[in-house]
Amino acid sequence: MSGQLIIFWIVTLVTVLSAATVVFSKNLIYSAVALLFTLLGVAGLYVFLWADFIAVTQILIYVGGILVLIIFGIMLTHRITSVRLSHSSMQRGVGGAIVLVIFVGLTSMIFRAPWYRVAAVEPQETVRQIGRLLMIDYLLPFEVASVLLLVALMGAALLSRKVD
Repeated sequence: MSGQLIIFWIVTLVTVLSAATVVFSKNLIYSAVALLFTLLGVAGLYVFLWADFIAVTQILIYVGGILVLIIFGIMLTHRITSVRLSHSSMQRGVGGAIVLVIFVGLTSMIFRAPWYRVAAVEPQETVRQIGRLLMIDYLLPFEVASVLLLVALMGAALLSRKVD
């Protein structure tokens, strides 16, 4: 087993285990920290796909922006220690059955698909092409998305304020 394959499986294991911790943890802070490792693991998987720009974007936007916003929201919430995250649901069996059907379907598709093994060639200059598209061809949608994120941030700050 090569070193790259070992690192890939370590990144994959950390991503899956931290995602499970996000879902099953009863403490919001632990879930937020586990979400940090999940998002970093996804960025690591992008690196293995030679999507360097997407990996850096994942770290900057999700880890640097969204996760910090989530942690601020947790810290600014009053009486966060009295919140119970575990609750019983009447539909757990139905949800579990749906998840099982989807899992079996995806697993059967993976084993039945004709996988073609071709030596992959690393793409050249992906950042330059993506930067040109974002800053020239799609500048208006990029700016609209940034204004939308700013409005969402201001709305979250307004909702977290104490009402007198």
